[in-house]
Amino acid sequence: RVSTSNADQTARILADPDYHAAVRGRARFGRSLAALMCVVYFGFIAAVAFAPGKLGAPIDGGFLSVGLVLGLLVIFTAFVLTAIYVVRANSTFDRQTRAIVERSR
Repeated sequence: RVSTSNADQTARILADPDYHAAVRGRARFGRSLAALMCVVYFGFIAAVAFAPGKLGAPIDGGFLSVGLVLGLLVIFTAFVLTAIYVVRANSTFDRQTRAIVERSR
C-alpha cells in the first residue's frame, strides 16, 4: 500500500519532463551498447561461418589462432561495454535521478 505522500511524489515524478527525457536517454544509451555488442558478436559468428580457414590460421606459427584471439576480444568487448554502462549509470543517470527525486519532494 502506497502512502498519500509517496503517491503524490510519484505523480510529480511521472509528470516531470526531465524524468521522461532521462528514461529515453538511458534507454537509447543501453540500446546503442546492445546494438554494438550484437554487431561484434554476430560479426564473429559470420566470420566463423564464412571464413573458418582464416580463423583457424595460427598466429606467428604458435598455438594461438586468429579465431581464438577474436573470440577473446568478443568477450573482452562485453566486459568493456558493461563497464562503460556502469560508469555512465553511476555518474550521469544517478545524478539525474537524484535531481528529479529532490525536485519532487
